[in-house]
Amino acid sequence: MKVLKPSLEKINPTFGSSFTVRQFDDPCRNTNPFWHFHPELELVFVKGGSGKRHIGNHLSYFHDGDLIFIGSNLPHSGFTDRLTGNESEIVVQMKSDFLGSIFFDIPEMLSIKLLFDRAKMGLAFYGKTKEIVGERLGKLKDLEHFDRLLEFLSILKMMAESEEYKFLNVEEYALEVKQQDNERISEVYQFVRKNFQRSIPLDEISEVANMTVPAFCRYFKKQSGKTFTQFVNEFRIVHACKLLSEMPSSITEISFESGFNNFSHFNKLFKEITGKSPSAYRKELKQIVV
Repeated sequence: MKVLKPSLEKINPTFGSSFTVRQFDDPCRNTNPFWHFHPELELVFVKGGSGKRHIGNHLSYFHDGDLIFIGSNLPHSGFTDRLTGNESEIVVQMKSDFLGSIFFDIPEMLSIKLLFDRAKMGLAFYGKTKEIVGERLGKLKDLEHFDRLLEFLSILKMMAESEEYKFLNVEEYALEVKQQDNERISEVYQFVRKNFQRSIPLDEISEVANMTVPAFCRYFKKQSGKTFTQFVNEFRIVHACKLLSEMPSSITEISFESGFNNFSHFNKLFKEITGKSPSAYRKELKQIVV
């Protein structure tokens, strides 16, 4: 099995600018590695579509686009692929001190500095904030460098003052592991991504990681903050959320398509992880769409 190793993404600011702005107008043109990290903070706006978030030890599903702010060295996967169905994706990346080592220490920048601190846990914005910020980000690339900087600071100020956000990681999850460990955990994540619809015995996944079962269980818990079984079940539930939103299939069919062979177990886990039953989740989504 060919494995794409995670990379420390090297980011060069846009020419003449202190930060990077990239827009991908064609779906699936952003080809970042599945599991990667970088010292820069990253602001991502996905216009339309639906997909999965994997940020740090967090897994969730988004629909009708997304606005995500990720802190320095917070490992994450790409947010779009050929199945996302998004119109475009905008990615803005910058160092925490991209305007100098003390710029964000001045009183006027305090709220943005606090926003950067919150981003260490990963933030997902919603509501009017997502809508307005997304629209403004779409115009950044057309501005001259100075005006682009002023507009970007204004966008950050709006996000800093917004209450329409949620944390994606209960605890901070900055990358502090060795590159070898990161490569190993990436292999595990990719294996789960390709095989979650079937049973994955511990001896099989331990072999993928080239470890004994007990050693792998300890290792995975240390790296991800959860057991391997918990991770796989969360991955399956996130996939089920996607199917409930996009497919007319029955809930029973969706449970089996998501890798569960016991419908009652699926119902129980779904409610534990999302806080509501599959039928209530689907009904709520329909009300949002209407």
